[in-house]
Amino acid sequence: MPLVTSKELFKKAYEGGYAIGAFNVNNMEIIQGIVEAAKEENSPLILQVSAGARKYARPVYLKKLVEAAVEDTGLPVVLHLDHGESFEICKACIDDGFTSVMIDGSKLPFEENITLTKKVVDYAHEHGVVVEAELGRIGGVEDNISVGEREATFTDPDQALEFVERTGVDSLAIAIGTSHGAYKFKGEPYLDFKRLEEIMKRLPGFPLVLHGASTVLPEFVEACNKYGGSIHSAKGVPEEMLRKAASLGICKINIDTDLRLAMTAMIRKYLAENPSEFDPRKYLGAAREAIKEMVKHKIRNVLGSSNKL
Repeated sequence: MPLVTSKELFKKAYEGGYAIGAFNVNNMEIIQGIVEAAKEENSPLILQVSAGARKYARPVYLKKLVEAAVEDTGLPVVLHLDHGESFEICKACIDDGFTSVMIDGSKLPFEENITLTKKVVDYAHEHGVVVEAELGRIGGVEDNISVGEREATFTDPDQALEFVERTGVDSLAIAIGTSHGAYKFKGEPYLDFKRLEEIMKRLPGFPLVLHGASTVLPEFVEACNKYGGSIHSAKGVPEEMLRKAASLGICKINIDTDLRLAMTAMIRKYLAENPSEFDPRKYLGAAREAIKEMVKHKIRNVLGSSNKL
């Protein structure tokens, strides 16, 4: 099965009240863990490549690894560019075979964001590729994205309607309280569900996206710290909030930090318990298994996308 776009997947997700997991990938073990989980859960899947991943692994390696995963599993997989910073980057990924791209003009004034997004949409649609954009700013730090709390602004529902109508974008990442990285909330977790409902009223049936949606699972934070790490005060989005968001029209939920924590926790644990071991296949194999089990949990208990193929 070839790579697919998210168009039909999002339509089914919206109608079914579930979300599709968009997992960031950086190497072979991460990709294998994610796709093996999706295969066992019979779940649709989005694999996405960030600026940091492109710099670390180079796009051609990641694309070939994703193609291998599709060939190995037969899953319908979307290959998505996460946080494309410019038209040129989006164009390069479209030309290279990505089936979905995100143009992130959220840091720009509203009119400039529309102009940039429309330019990407026009080129992408000519090549059968779908486009995600962002309106409002999501806080936190991830890869080369850093937005302070004072800068982070929630998405305006009226602007969301105008933005979608004028750009022709296929999906929209909105800001309702999530943030990038492992330190999402200083106080009690909060998502503005009333704002989400207002956006949905203006854009019925339109797929919305939630970035910065890792749960920061305590067991992985604890394991990291137990085996030599120093990750303190980390706090993510509670799973019940993500389930509610999926039921209200969020069709795509981005997950990256939880992958990193699962991988790091198991590598630390394995090396601490096996100090004489130096075979990367051993500790990376343990990390791959941890990612697989974590993604299965997300698919089954958070996203609700099990058995949706």
